[in-house]
Amino acid sequence: EHQEMLKKVGKGDTVITQGGLIGKVVKVVDDSELQVEIGENVKVRVLRSGIADVRARGEPVKAESK
Repeated sequence: EHQEMLKKVGKGDTVITQGGLIGKVVKVVDDSELQVEIGENVKVRVLRSGIADVRARGEPVKAESK
């Protein structure tokens, strides 16, 4: 399920990295790498395998069960 989610990540999606950074995908570099904007004019390259979760535009944060 996680692998399928990673394959579908595209430009405009909001992602959360395994390190806890939240950003918006601004460019799909190739099959294994994305460019993510984590702040105003701050872009980083992230491996797809480093993505923990994907939130589409406007989707609320998932409530965590306690």
